[in-house]
Amino acid sequence: MNTIKIVSVIVLGSLLLSIGINVFLTPYKVLDGGMIGIGLILHYLFDLKAGIMIIIFSAPIFLVAWIYYRKYFYNSLHGLLLSSFFIDLLKPLDGIVHASPIVSSIIGGIFVGSGIGLMLRIGTSTGGTDLLAQFISDRSGINVGILIFCIDMVVILLGGLLISSETLILSCITIVFVGLTTTIVSSKSIREV
Repeated sequence: MNTIKIVSVIVLGSLLLSIGINVFLTPYKVLDGGMIGIGLILHYLFDLKAGIMIIIFSAPIFLVAWIYYRKYFYNSLHGLLLSSFFIDLLKPLDGIVHASPIVSSIIGGIFVGSGIGLMLRIGTSTGGTDLLAQFISDRSGINVGILIFCIDMVVILLGGLLISSETLILSCITIVFVGLTTTIVSSKSIREV
């Protein structure tokens, strides 16, 4: 796959993910799982920039990847940096669409899942806890999808405890749609991007 196509897919995926977060999730303090969810929790509680927090909290995982899993490091670094950049850049879009919290959670999940799915189709990701799950899977033999789901649930439960029960419920809806959309978009059976 040529470089222009790879860069274009990473940019498009990062934009879709960032639109999903800023337009649909943040107005209702909804979370995604993983490192994005951790960044959003810190944003909601302390008004910190979610993208910067994602990079900071992903740094130790990327250090391990640099030492032990260079392929994962290179494949995920671009996705991490671009998606984090766009999450902070598109913050002004927060609240421009007015939909019910449930509809926003579903649409936000579809946007986020589309962005992640596109990046997975070309072998990249946003890194973070997905990389952590891959490391654990490689060492333990536990299915990476199960590990990602477990990590996402811990993040969502933490957010529900720290923010609100509504955040917990809406975030559960979101991660279901993120997972479904990611699976559909990243599927090899659909036409090549």
